[in-house]
Amino acid sequence: MDFWNSFWSIFWFFFWIYAVLAFVTILFSVIADLFRDKTLKGWHKAAWLVGLIFLPFLSILVYLIARGDGMTARNEQQAVARHDAQSAYIRSVSGVSLSDEINKARVLLDAGTITDEEYTLIKQKALSA
Repeated sequence: MDFWNSFWSIFWFFFWIYAVLAFVTILFSVIADLFRDKTLKGWHKAAWLVGLIFLPFLSILVYLIARGDGMTARNEQQAVARHDAQSAYIRSVSGVSLSDEINKARVLLDAGTITDEEYTLIKQKALSA
């Protein structure tokens, strides 16, 4: 019987660790989104922060319901900006420009190594990067 008591004690210990980490993650995501939002005024941000301090569960729930769509849009914008900055950095470090990639693909097309469809695909990839 001692094994099962210790098993459930361990189970609940890990369950509560997971719950606390999930709560803290959501809390910091909401706080980060508050400061990322440029349309929300300072007093509104302060009111949300006071709510998050004194009524965290309710405030997080209300925030996600009321402003969840905007939070998603801001996260997507940040991800796209980060991807574009990373792509620009990689291109600047590698020393290969878009025109170089397209010219190499054109040489391969003229040599008959690739087909027109492959050339078009390479060109689209180079231009979208």
